[in-house]
Amino acid sequence: MNKLLLTGFEPFLEFPINPTADIVNELNGTVLNEHEIIGEILSVDFHKSGKQLIDLIHKHNPETVISLGLAGGRKCITPERIAINCNDGPVDNNGNKPRGEKIIDNGPDGYFSTLPIHEMVDKLKVAGLPAEISDTAGTYLCNNVMYHGLHYFKNKQLNQKSGFIHIPASHALAIRKNLPSWSLDDLVRAIKISIQCL
Repeated sequence: MNKLLLTGFEPFLEFPINPTADIVNELNGTVLNEHEIIGEILSVDFHKSGKQLIDLIHKHNPETVISLGLAGGRKCITPERIAINCNDGPVDNNGNKPRGEKIIDNGPDGYFSTLPIHEMVDKLKVAGLPAEISDTAGTYLCNNVMYHGLHYFKNKQLNQKSGFIHIPASHALAIRKNLPSWSLDDLVRAIKISIQCL
């Protein structure tokens, strides 16, 4: 059976709830589409999060890595097309605020997701769940983690798949922040459908 490393993030910035953690915790230890799902929560720290992902890859040796991130304000499930070699954005949970530094010195400018993102979007739409490919993962921790995973597999010349999916807010978060939101059940269902595309 293949291992799937599924990661989410802790709460950050003005978001007291991060539904990615709820999804990861619910799916942790389950089996879907011949994949054993291993759920892990990453910190929101420019100096730690990417290393945490690599450490988890070493620990679990997954066939596939899917990282989840909250995109408060988005209405769709959005698999990300590309990660860029840039750290920027608001302060992280430990006070770090980079200004355009490279994630990996001498690394390429970007890496394309190796997940089947077109199929994911198509299957989600068939299931009645709004979805579209996103062409920007931003420059915050979501992009950072996506870049780290893709760089690791490329640099080691490994064939594991890796990528990132942004999700909308959950209802529990939207009550506090007045954002477009989905039920947690639908968010979990969307990630299950995405995994079934592997």
